[in-house]
Amino acid sequence: METEPKDTEIKFLPGVGPKRAELFNSELQINTIMDLLTFFPYKHIDRSKFYTINEIDPNLANIQIIGKITSFRTEGEKSKMRLVAKFSDETGTIELLWFQGVKWIKENLKLNKEYIVFGKPSNYSGKINIVHPEIDEVEMHEQKEFAGLQAVYSISEKMKKNFITSKTINKLQQTALQKIGASLGETLPNYLTGTIKLMPLRTALKEIHFPTSLKSLQQSQFRLKFEELFYIQLQILKQKYQRAQKLNGFRFTHIGDYLNGFYKNLLPFELTNAQKRVIKEIRADLGSGKQMNRLLQGDVGSGKTLVALMIILIGLDNNFQTCIMAPTEILAKQHFASISKLIDGLNINIEILTGSSKTKDRKRINEKLQSGEIQLIIGTHALIEDTVIFSNLGLVIIDEQHRFGVEQRSKLWQKNANPPHVLVMTATPIPRTLAMTLYGDLDVSVIDELPPGRKPITTIHFFDSKRLRLFAFLKKEISEGRQVYVVYPLIQESETMDYKDLEDGFESISRAFPAPEYTIAVVHGKMKAEEKDKAMQLFIKGQAQIMISTTVIEVGVDVPNASVMVIESAEKFGLSQLHQLRGRVGRGTEQSYCILMSSYKLSKEAKIRMETMVRTSDGFEIAEVDLKLRGPGDMEGTQQSGIPFNLKLANLAKDGQILQLARNKAIDILDKDNLLENEENSILNKELKLRKRQKINWGAIS
Repeated sequence: METEPKDTEIKFLPGVGPKRAELFNSELQINTIMDLLTFFPYKHIDRSKFYTINEIDPNLANIQIIGKITSFRTEGEKSKMRLVAKFSDETGTIELLWFQGVKWIKENLKLNKEYIVFGKPSNYSGKINIVHPEIDEVEMHEQKEFAGLQAVYSISEKMKKNFITSKTINKLQQTALQKIGASLGETLPNYLTGTIKLMPLRTALKEIHFPTSLKSLQQSQFRLKFEELFYIQLQILKQKYQRAQKLNGFRFTHIGDYLNGFYKNLLPFELTNAQKRVIKEIRADLGSGKQMNRLLQGDVGSGKTLVALMIILIGLDNNFQTCIMAPTEILAKQHFASISKLIDGLNINIEILTGSSKTKDRKRINEKLQSGEIQLIIGTHALIEDTVIFSNLGLVIIDEQHRFGVEQRSKLWQKNANPPHVLVMTATPIPRTLAMTLYGDLDVSVIDELPPGRKPITTIHFFDSKRLRLFAFLKKEISEGRQVYVVYPLIQESETMDYKDLEDGFESISRAFPAPEYTIAVVHGKMKAEEKDKAMQLFIKGQAQIMISTTVIEVGVDVPNASVMVIESAEKFGLSQLHQLRGRVGRGTEQSYCILMSSYKLSKEAKIRMETMVRTSDGFEIAEVDLKLRGPGDMEGTQQSGIPFNLKLANLAKDGQILQLARNKAIDILDKDNLLENEENSILNKELKLRKRQKINWGAIS
């Protein structure tokens, strides 16, 4: 089968060759000509304006000038050698500096020949200069179809050392477009490109690398972003449609003694309207005959666990086993303790299984699970071990799901011949665009109100100079019977990071809050499980007034009496993490506080994080700001399990409208032809097969 021009290996493109091809492969993951053409510029710079030398200011961004090199000189020796050229026009002289490729540049540039120089002006040794400028002969420059907007590409240091620059990439893009010619076929059906007036693919690729105007550049970006997001949505939604057709779910139609008994006699407080709405949505799934695959989002303290418990009771009423998998032992124990307390009196056989469970307990639990005697099991990764076999698993609840990898979740999902219903819970609010993409195949329920009686947490930002004021405030809260968390980003002092560390903090807090008047518990990730548990229990039982901790307390500690969360070096934490930590307080009826301590040296982003935390407690608003600041790949949680696709051009923080359009179009198409069997959709089927390397495997196991 003959290779299409676009699939030709990059080494065969004129100007590349085997040696350069290796760099393109390893540094940029560019293997074919099409890979090169879809390696998009990260920005475009305006090359239409020319400056004269007397107009240059070191504070300007990139500028271009036209003139002649009047002299060369080299300074320094061997590895520290630099080349200095004097460059003049009719208004003055400027120095051009090169620290690399000195020999090659000196041999190839000619004196008194007219050049166009482009670069960032700077001030070096009291003189204005341009370091490592781009330089073109005027004749060559004039031959180009030069529109003023020039593409700029991300290049690694290794590539720069091998003389592959952004300009090199740009020249190769021109060659690649010529090589492919008219052979590049369309990747979207005509009815779609026509309906939303999308630029043809070949034109879009030409315009993004060589824009003829700002308008055409914007049109090309829209076309390419739409296609990228459209195929991700089509892939996700096609899986969802197919799963709905293929996978029959258990019907939970019976409401019996467990749910009725709990609702009438044990419900700790009136459900919020949001909780009632979510339970109704989940019950509709459970009775539909299709396997439930639902994401339950709820801010910290919104009552997700209570909703999960009521769904579990419906499972038990229908004679199915249920399980909850949590990411940490602390959280698993927390769930076990709180749920055991809530269902006390219902005669439900509940167990816990974690990594630290003793061998004899594991054996007993495994036997009782297999026989069906255990109705509800709560655990960690230990639940996915091969030795754990269920008799009749009907419902799986996964808490803080972003901490589990796809493979781990799939093992739990496969614990029954017929797939159990899956409810995925997260207290990390996920921005709408990220949820549509990461969890686009899941039905989403949101608990967007807090239980009655909860007071909003007051958040204050203090600089380090206010520490005495902080200590006085903590003493006042403790004197009124409250407890305090103090969280640090590091355990030991780091030479490279000037953040407050836990050991140093423990010393200063011990001096300010001396024994025996005060008791301080310390918890961090390097402690043994039993030591950690002992310290936790000290705080949970109210025997310690202060808990000093690293972020291990971010999830899974519920102490209603704790009213203050102090976060040291708050600038070190991401927004999502700050919000999670804040949610550890405010669980009782007393007013609670979150105090963000930071140094005066704050980056622009850190200032935005502090201001956002003080201004709002809305987790979804915070998540949107976090997405804009950090990008989707760095969002709290997504980094750990890995976003299962790579966006080359679209940006989830900025392109929400394009994403929504792409999703709507994918839904329209699949509603009419969910297997994409119609002739007009053959191009979509072909493209989906080609894009298998971006395969998203969240479908039935998220």
